[in-house]
Amino acid sequence: MNPRILPYVLILPVTLFLCLFFLYPFVLVSQQAFSTGSGFTLDNFKDVMSHWKFPISLKNTLYLAAAVVPFQLALALLMATMVSKMKKGRDLVLYVWTIPLGISDLAAGIIWLAIFEQSGFLNSMMSGLGFIDRPMNLLSYQTPALVFLAIALAEIWRATAIMLVILVAGIGLIPKEYYEAAEVFGASPWKRFTRITLPLLRPSLSTALVLRVILAFEVFAVVQALGGTLFPVLMGETYKYQFELLDGGSAAAIALIILLISIAFTLLILRALRVPKGATI
Repeated sequence: MNPRILPYVLILPVTLFLCLFFLYPFVLVSQQAFSTGSGFTLDNFKDVMSHWKFPISLKNTLYLAAAVVPFQLALALLMATMVSKMKKGRDLVLYVWTIPLGISDLAAGIIWLAIFEQSGFLNSMMSGLGFIDRPMNLLSYQTPALVFLAIALAEIWRATAIMLVILVAGIGLIPKEYYEAAEVFGASPWKRFTRITLPLLRPSLSTALVLRVILAFEVFAVVQALGGTLFPVLMGETYKYQFELLDGGSAAAIALIILLISIAFTLLILRALRVPKGATI
């Protein structure tokens, strides 16, 4: 085979897969979002954005992403650094920490619901320790902060492992000679982390952050399990329009809004973490 066309032949299956399962559905959703049966229109977007629940859903989605993603990044960096320095038991620890990856979003929400619900573990523990006289309804409209906290904790527990795996792989690609040379010249562990690990980890950080931010804007099952209608988010509104109100055009419009928000934040992350030309450690 001609070496010039070999790369194109190799990427052909992936290209066909993306066209069939991404581009084609995207075109259909776009057509549905910009039409109401009488040609091109923006009515679906106007109806969605003028609804009283849209700004609340948008605010909740952004607040949840802003609270969860930075904490997950710091936690994943700490865990990845610890794993990379371990001599024994590294694989076992990494396996235990990545167990939540094998649990579905809804299952994770149900697990944390068993902790926070009125007959759950948290109420039982507080009652046993004498902090409360009787079980309390922790997840109600009267306790919005606790609802937000429960959802954030469930998301942190469930999805931090995604970033952890990427960062562990990135740290493993950093040459050990850099650390050895820095240690010889008396660099402290914090100095080695900030001047070697973080700069060389930028590609992995970009990948982890982009993936996690996109997933954060698509959060749904965990919110439904713990908050339900008490904590509306954009994906929840998409589900409501599509399956409860049977309004596919409005559902497609919200889906495109989520896509645009994800693209905007992806571009911001890539710009913030790009490596300057000629940069050195």
